[in-house]
Amino acid sequence: KKIPCDDFPAAAHMVCDENQQVTSECLEAARIATNKYMITNAGRDFFHIRIRPHPYHVLRINKTLSCAGADRLSTGMRGAFGKAYGTAARVKIGQVLISIRTKEEKIEIAAEALRRAKF
Repeated sequence: KKIPCDDFPAAAHMVCDENQQVTSECLEAARIATNKYMITNAGRDFFHIRIRPHPYHVLRINKTLSCAGADRLSTGMRGAFGKAYGTAARVKIGQVLISIRTKEEKIEIAAEALRRAKF
């Protein structure tokens, strides 16, 4: 944010290719992988990474028992709202997930960092 666009004129984006939910753990793992590759290959002060979607959607789980006598203890689908399990970002086709701004000569490194982060 503080560095003007003139310093990092080139940009590389990771784009989503289907409607899906991306968990906060997934976004964090992609951020760490991208950041690590860019620091080792481009240098600490030659890029800016932004994670674009925000995981606001709360995932819930309705735990059920599977032991002997579970039918006497569990309530089944009665009151099945569930407890908060995690958060996810709902993304659409063509939505940008990660953006890297960098210098023109380091754009191939940024593309490789994003390719490694998608696995």
